[in-house]
Amino acid sequence: MPADGRSRRITCRSLPPLTSDYAPPDTPLSVLHEDHEIVVVDKPSGLLSVPGKGEHLADCLMARVALAFPTALLVHRLDRDTSGVMVFALTPHAQRHLGLQFEKRQIKKDYVARVWGEMAEDSGTVDLPLIVDWPNRPRQMVDHENGRAAVTEWKVAKRGGGETRVRLFPQTGRSHQLRVHMREIGHPILGDPFYAEGEALAAADRLMLHSERLRLRHPDGGKGLTFRAPPPF
Repeated sequence: MPADGRSRRITCRSLPPLTSDYAPPDTPLSVLHEDHEIVVVDKPSGLLSVPGKGEHLADCLMARVALAFPTALLVHRLDRDTSGVMVFALTPHAQRHLGLQFEKRQIKKDYVARVWGEMAEDSGTVDLPLIVDWPNRPRQMVDHENGRAAVTEWKVAKRGGGETRVRLFPQTGRSHQLRVHMREIGHPILGDPFYAEGEALAAADRLMLHSERLRLRHPDGGKGLTFRAPPPF
């Protein structure tokens, strides 16, 4: 952790320029925690977690973290348009340790979202299997025959103005899981370019989905740790 016990911001300026409509935010790297095994950061919306195909998609969170922490190794990802807490390993041991925690679903992630419509119930569970929608990838879709199990628990935080602020607790880690599940129960996430339409899409200038809290066991000793980044919306 930084010496003063607070998060810090690191400016990264040596990444290649972009020439496509991919325009990631030019903001300093927000470090929530750092030690000899891991670094935890607050990913901004609009930034890829890992590089895409082509030099114009080279700028990503992985590259920015590696500029400040050269031994950084990838552990997990967030969608480009999702913001919030991400952890990176700084040693191969930490990468293996955290990877097993994700594989065994021992790491817990809590999200905050703003969704279209005022949800009638206070809480619930969405259990709908997902598979990639190949003709429209990277979109995902529900497939009860061939899809992989996907479960999301949700709890209303606030209603009003034709929308709901909801906390989301994924029990599995499928691609676009929260986005598809919210759409499937009639409450697409505001500003979602893949799964929202009309007024729900136009209601926000970004995907209103944020990874607020990440709970894990430290690779050195197994101590339970919780990291949090307040949502910017």
